[in-house]
Amino acid sequence: MSRAQTAASKRYNLKAYDRIEITVPKGNREIIAQAAAAAGMSVNAFIKEAIEAQIAKQSA
Repeated sequence: MSRAQTAASKRYNLKAYDRIEITVPKGNREIIAQAAAAAGMSVNAFIKEAIEAQIAKQSA
């Protein structure tokens, strides 16, 4: 990817997405990654699905 494309992607991501940083105890990152892989998902998708499920549960 060219520098111009990288810069354009960065600008788009800043406009289109919010970022949330989480901190987990040492070792939990690998446990989360393994659980995501077992579900056939990326870590990001796995975490997003877990958050959405919790929100749906609270809204019910």
